[in-house]
Amino acid sequence: MPLVVMKFGGSSVADAEKIKRVAGRVIAKKKAGNRVVVVVSAPGDMTDDLITLADGITDCPDDREMDMLLATGEQVSIALLSMAIKHQGEDSISLTGPQAGIYADTTYTKARITKIIPTKIRKELGRRRIVIVAGFQGLNPMEDITTLGRGGSDLTAVALAAALKADTCEIYTDVDGVFTTDPRLIKTARKIPYISYDEMLEMAGSGAQVMQGRSIEVAKKYGVDIHVRSTFTDNMGTIITSEERLKSGRFPMEEVVVSAITFDKNQVKLSIPDVPDRPGIAAKVFGQLAKSGINVDMIIQSAAQDKTNDISFTVSRSDLKKALDILEKLKNQLKAKDIIYDDKVAKVSIVGVGMKSHPGVAAKMFEMLSKNRINIEMISTSEIKVSCVVREADVNKAVATLHTTFGLDKKK
Repeated sequence: MPLVVMKFGGSSVADAEKIKRVAGRVIAKKKAGNRVVVVVSAPGDMTDDLITLADGITDCPDDREMDMLLATGEQVSIALLSMAIKHQGEDSISLTGPQAGIYADTTYTKARITKIIPTKIRKELGRRRIVIVAGFQGLNPMEDITTLGRGGSDLTAVALAAALKADTCEIYTDVDGVFTTDPRLIKTARKIPYISYDEMLEMAGSGAQVMQGRSIEVAKKYGVDIHVRSTFTDNMGTIITSEERLKSGRFPMEEVVVSAITFDKNQVKLSIPDVPDRPGIAAKVFGQLAKSGINVDMIIQSAAQDKTNDISFTVSRSDLKKALDILEKLKNQLKAKDIIYDDKVAKVSIVGVGMKSHPGVAAKMFEMLSKNRINIEMISTSEIKVSCVVREADVNKAVATLHTTFGLDKKK
């Protein structure tokens, strides 16, 4: 009997009526001849509400206690969903992450899954029960609950699908799948029926909000097909799979060079001007940032004739204060005159596996931005992505321009 992992986000279980609707959908999946494991997030804005509660107690909540608090949100969802399923006539059981055999490391608030021993899940499936698992949490070696950070429930679902060797992993959201860009910004955005892991990874790293990169990395490593669908419709959504499967003819594919345009307004540019041009400066800067868990995105280093360098890079806005504190401490060692930041920037990217075999795509991107008087401040490239930092005020125009330029607008 096929095994399906279904994951529902917070908006899908935000209130009693939505939970009842999800219960009906889960029961229908079982009645179609599947064994079903469900992963759920905390209801609605509950995680944010819990953070606000903690902030009302202290400015610096202890990370261990914060994880104990935040893990309760998902436990509300699993219990209510199990009640709804039982009320509608099917047998089910709710399990916390630790009860489900999910183990994580000791990094509180941003833990990584280290292993899954799904003995309890398999036993309950053998009893023909629907198993409902709390996303976003695991048990660390000290037997404490740790949470998995942003996108942790998606990660839980994909990791469980891999551990259970599920036939598919379905991620249910409030959107209809993966689109060529944010349909709230560009009304002509089209749904992408099939996309590769690598393209989705690049999109996630460039600002697309549908799924987090960690989940896609796990799916790619273990060959888990992900089906992104809307909770509120029966539309097909988007299948995320390997490039090899896409080329095998199993899926009807449209030949495109650029698959999507993404953007990220959550960016800050930091600059350290006039540092000495000598070995080890960049290593010192980026090594200290990495030790503090700060992810650096785009980097530019330019040398001047007076044997100095300007180093510029981007980080997430949420990491700005921590990054500034680190750079201020390094200032004397670096012999830097100043640390400058600019929070009025944004990143726009084009993504597509077709770029591998089509020269001139980046040039076309730069030309169209120039024609629309959009200045490019930084550039980074990979085999299937080109990203530019532009003024935040220009990013919407940049997205619209590139979406049309690369033929992604919905056909009228």
